[in-house]
Amino acid sequence: MFEASQLTIEQSARTVRSTALTIPSPADMERELVDARLAESRGYFLPDEDERIRELFAHYLSSRYLLLEALDTIQLITETLNQEPEQVIQQEALWQLRLQAFVVGFSSAAILMRSATFIVDLAHEKPVVAKKLDEAECRYGIQAKSYTQVYKNLSSSRRMWRFHEAMMFYEIHSAEIHALREDPIVGELVILLEQESEFLQYRKRDYIKRKWNYRLHSFKRRHISGYRKVMFHFLKLSGSAIAEMRQPFVKPLGVGKRVTAEIQQTIQQHLQAGDIFITRHDDAMSNLFLPGFWPHAALYIGNQDQRDELGLSLSKTDGRNIANYRFLEAKKDGVLFRPIDDTLHVDAFRVLRPNLPPELMCNALQQAISHEGKLYDFMFDFEQSNRLACTALIYRAFHGVGPISFSLIQHAGRSCLSAEELIKQAIASGHFTEVADYGVEENTMRIF
Repeated sequence: MFEASQLTIEQSARTVRSTALTIPSPADMERELVDARLAESRGYFLPDEDERIRELFAHYLSSRYLLLEALDTIQLITETLNQEPEQVIQQEALWQLRLQAFVVGFSSAAILMRSATFIVDLAHEKPVVAKKLDEAECRYGIQAKSYTQVYKNLSSSRRMWRFHEAMMFYEIHSAEIHALREDPIVGELVILLEQESEFLQYRKRDYIKRKWNYRLHSFKRRHISGYRKVMFHFLKLSGSAIAEMRQPFVKPLGVGKRVTAEIQQTIQQHLQAGDIFITRHDDAMSNLFLPGFWPHAALYIGNQDQRDELGLSLSKTDGRNIANYRFLEAKKDGVLFRPIDDTLHVDAFRVLRPNLPPELMCNALQQAISHEGKLYDFMFDFEQSNRLACTALIYRAFHGVGPISFSLIQHAGRSCLSAEELIKQAIASGHFTEVADYGVEENTMRIF
């Protein structure tokens, strides 16, 4: 039992040492702090800023899991050592082993506290940042309200009291612990704790203030999230109904779509992976509520040969026949791969092509594909990314890729990008080429 405990402590110490190197310092977070300030000033994150803060938070959550696992292991080892009869083991050897276990556990807890403080400080007094970190993001394995959980744990009276007791033990036995600086198992962690001393003192002073701030944050979040949940389900219900409705008198009852199978076959000969389709149903009731002639957008991901040429992989296919996929499109059933006769079951379309080299086009398409499977955003809230509307998919795929950028426009109190505005900005930028359109001038196709 004694030897097994030694081995487990050594393994846990290695985990904590390696994880400690991955926790960013305030200096390392300067880019994220700049992103956070810019996002707060404009009221939302740009896609590239969104990805950076997601990566940072996902990396933190992964490190947090490893440290918590190490801490749990040390707690079990400590309970085991406390049950060891002292006549079996020399009292001095048992005390040394207990000190080693304490150093591993306390250093793990100290790193957890410091890293959580970095994250909370990143979002402190920045509602846009806190909201972003609380979003679910399946691509990174981030669950909803993860930031609030971190904030809650950091402000927990029970956890803080236990940490305070550990700090008192550390101070009382500091001489013995510092004597382990040359210990091959925990020596590096003893040095790490010495480096953490300023932060440990800061935690004593900061606890009461942070506890009050969390209560205020929790109160605000409960009211906002409750409102958003009600509004989302209401808009989802009404949005689904609108999608199924058709305007009367626009076309005779029973008349099919103007884009026929022959038109679909013809346009495929002129397409490249990465082309953006802007589409229209003549009689869609939703046309009444959306600005301009063009209401919808979809992303052409190419046929199998075109994807192979780019080195593009559709990893999330769930056993479906990928040979039939041509589009990635956000509709009421979510962001899904779709065959051409689904996406182009419309009355008119316009095709834009981003002017990107193959490697950047592949990056943009992989970025878009990473969103496959998400729910549709019936609130058209471009400031979040756990649900996406049709043009939000295009926006998050291409913004920040090479020279391409889009500006969100305030519409009905929200920052978004309509299909009409997408066309306008794309053409004005000079970074897109018009490929073709159909149905704008009667039932004719124009190839540019």
